[in-house]
Amino acid sequence: MLIELRVVIGGIDGYIGWALALHLVSRGHNVIGVDNFVTRRRVEEVGSWSATPILDMYERLKAVEELTGQRIEFVEGDLTDYAVVRGVFNKYKPDAFVHLGEQRSAPYSMIDVHHAVETQVSNITSSLNIVYAMKDVSPHTHLVKMGTMGEYGTPNIDIPEGFFEVEYNGRRDYLPFPRMAGSWYHWSKVHDSGNMMFANKIWGLTITDVMQGVVYGTRTDEIVDERLHTRFDFDEVWGTALNRFCVETVLGLPMTVYGRGGQTRGFISLTDSVQCLRIAIENPPDKSEYRVLNQFDEAYSVIELAKKVYEVAKRKGLEPAIANVPNPRVEAEQHYYNPIHEKLKRLGYKRTRMLEDELSIILDDLVKYRDRLEAKREVIFPRTDWRKPRNPLH
Repeated sequence: MLIELRVVIGGIDGYIGWALALHLVSRGHNVIGVDNFVTRRRVEEVGSWSATPILDMYERLKAVEELTGQRIEFVEGDLTDYAVVRGVFNKYKPDAFVHLGEQRSAPYSMIDVHHAVETQVSNITSSLNIVYAMKDVSPHTHLVKMGTMGEYGTPNIDIPEGFFEVEYNGRRDYLPFPRMAGSWYHWSKVHDSGNMMFANKIWGLTITDVMQGVVYGTRTDEIVDERLHTRFDFDEVWGTALNRFCVETVLGLPMTVYGRGGQTRGFISLTDSVQCLRIAIENPPDKSEYRVLNQFDEAYSVIELAKKVYEVAKRKGLEPAIANVPNPRVEAEQHYYNPIHEKLKRLGYKRTRMLEDELSIILDDLVKYRDRLEAKREVIFPRTDWRKPRNPLH
């Protein structure tokens, strides 16, 4: 029997946050969202916008109520402000707090010193505010904190779910797996994970740290109307490689594969991402446990993704092309990659969406908004170079 939970989603206005809110209320949970709309401002800062037009938050909430009869509460506030965070915990004392309210772009963090500092300060501050508020006000709350598979980097060994057995100089221990992040953004998430482990150790807070792969898709089962769209970013700062490839194909541009294209990561559909998060919320770890979940379905290289888009687009009568361009990032372009991802399956997760099927839906959705994509085509090609940060004085 499903127990109704009170869930706060920090970052509800974001890509995953909005889709998760719709999914949870459809399951009968009581959802409260918190956001200060900074992602909208940051995307506008780099000259872009969402491929799918999205309403403002209050219009979104009204649409949910009109279309589904369900209600989502909303608090406009900044998670880097401790008074705001404590106020939310004081008022709602949630069963779960899902922390999605962080700066989530690696390229954004690499633009210059100001963007690097903003990323580290805002991400680490918001997470610390949440655990302190939990300790002081609501220690029973289960924190589901969004991490990233990018924390691990690409080591030449299998990647466990957070911890592993290690032997050195004849002694054995069970330790956190070493992190080898590839951007200031990813390092901010590494620091978050360390802080979450420490908060668990000293205060006994219950925390699930989700190491999520790259998420793709324009819709979920709950997005039944254009007024319920979640955002879909495609520029070189905010859009993933797969998003860019789909938009480039719709616009008749070649897909921009960075370097040799052997960079490999884990991927999961938006539908299955919110399913995983819901499963983690409904199946919390033991009280005072710190749990790590690796959340993805399949690993693909960048060139494999481009070829998948090519095949699906061809069947739709589009004219895709693939081009290798200089890689603006500092990363291995050929490497071993084998992360373990078993814990969610043991909790009941089953994949429902295949990449090719989702690509078909994405391309169909993007064709409808070709004019919006055309208006922003200049922001697609890479301009942010890891080796040459922009001079903030110019």
